[in-house]
Amino acid sequence: MPGLESKLDPAPLYDQLPTGDGQAQPYLAAGKLKGKRALITGGDSGIGRSIAILFAMEGADSLIAYLPEEEEDAQETKKLVEQKGGKLFLKATDLKDRNNCKEVVDLAVKELGGLDILVNNHAYQMMVEDIKDLDE
Repeated sequence: MPGLESKLDPAPLYDQLPTGDGQAQPYLAAGKLKGKRALITGGDSGIGRSIAILFAMEGADSLIAYLPEEEEDAQETKKLVEQKGGKLFLKATDLKDRNNCKEVVDLAVKELGGLDILVNNHAYQMMVEDIKDLDE
């Protein structure tokens, strides 16, 4: 089960870039995604949260999909994105179900008015001996 980012201490910095000397500098956005619309799976924390925040800084609006038990992290991501001037829609769902995947895409198109970017960051590990053993 994924952990909650809200329990990390210290909290990660999402708008800082490493300088190579153990320090960090602010990320300077250039508006490269102005007017773009993104769907980010697993967007509540970690890499997904970083993407949502940086996309907002670059001018994109997004919808993130996440597991229902990660609602606290998703709400924090929404707050951080909005602080950067972006718009973020939330959808709590389990993407292991095909119908849920379709619902997320349909919701993203409805809320954002279309889609330009898909970040497929959601994942879970399922061990099988042969790739033919994977089901849908």
